[in-house]
Amino acid sequence: MRSNALVAHGGGPTAVINASMAGLIEEQRRRGLGLFGARYGLAGLLRGDLVDLLALDADLVRRIGEAPGSALGSSRLPLAEGDYARLLDAFRRAEIHTFFYTGGNGSMDTALRLARHAHDAHYDVQVIGIPKTIDNDLCVTDHTPGYASTARFFACAARDVGEDNRSLPSPVCVLETLGRNAGWIVAATSLARRREDDAPHLIYFPERRLSLDRIAADVERVYRRLGRVAVAVCEGQLDDSGRPFGADVDRAESQTQRLASNLGHTLARLLSDKLGIRARAEKPGLLGRCCGEFATPLDRREAFACGRAAAVAAAEGHTGAMVALRRDSSTFLTPLETVARVERLLPADWIHPDGHDVLPAFREYAAPLVGEVPCWPRL
Repeated sequence: MRSNALVAHGGGPTAVINASMAGLIEEQRRRGLGLFGARYGLAGLLRGDLVDLLALDADLVRRIGEAPGSALGSSRLPLAEGDYARLLDAFRRAEIHTFFYTGGNGSMDTALRLARHAHDAHYDVQVIGIPKTIDNDLCVTDHTPGYASTARFFACAARDVGEDNRSLPSPVCVLETLGRNAGWIVAATSLARRREDDAPHLIYFPERRLSLDRIAADVERVYRRLGRVAVAVCEGQLDDSGRPFGADVDRAESQTQRLASNLGHTLARLLSDKLGIRARAEKPGLLGRCCGEFATPLDRREAFACGRAAAVAAAEGHTGAMVALRRDSSTFLTPLETVARVERLLPADWIHPDGHDVLPAFREYAAPLVGEVPCWPRL
């Protein structure tokens, strides 16, 4: 560990990102080392808005570690080539020589670029990545802190909206999940099912583009059998022409952040018009990633362990690496090059050949992470 250390958060927060920060703070404190935090990510670093995290009361750190969202604040600041020189200048002013960056594959790409710019500028800095993303789309690591809690939220949402759908059938209910380009979260809604007629009856994945006609035919088939249909669809689902079914697109100018803002509602309206039956949509949205009540104990423990492992890695002299998780929750390091700007999508052989459900291999993977989703009793 060299001179001052700094941690920043990048991208969307999770229900357990603060646990990673708490683990990092605790290990730094145990080793008698310092740690600053950049408020609101790299934007705060450029402003010089830093906080001394070791000055915080240990009990406050513990309680913050159990809270959702990012207590430190995060940022999606787009960086141009010239901005990396500005970041290095900020490091020099604060005498930062160890940098911890918590985020997903986009943040790991930023960390890698920063490490390379520092090398070219002959500035000595360790760069260690701490994994974080609800999307579970980081490569190498078995799973990511934040995923299990959000997956559990949407599994329970699918279960409960299914009970509502059964009670007073609103013929078609479309549940829109988070997940962008990867189907890990929407696939987790399958964990809600115990009985043959349990919701969700259809699950669609952004890895498989489908026509409206195909989805409508699936919905009509289930409706004729049950008289009701609960559909789980990811916010990033595209039709067979690569468009979001005519939904409005937010941040259309961005190649990485563009996303339909009303995919579920648009799909419900189209299904209603096409089939002549009533359809509605439910969109919990960001509630799915910030609902602290659904943070799983395993997810929080693993997030804490990743923060602590990052501090250990830095103390041992490692750099240019990200902490990753094995299946048994143990940690290891992987080079930033293996995870930067690379998406891990849901494996094709975990998706049903018909494209509207998961296969048992996914449930075997996800169930130990998410935990049991209990079913409600029935008369």
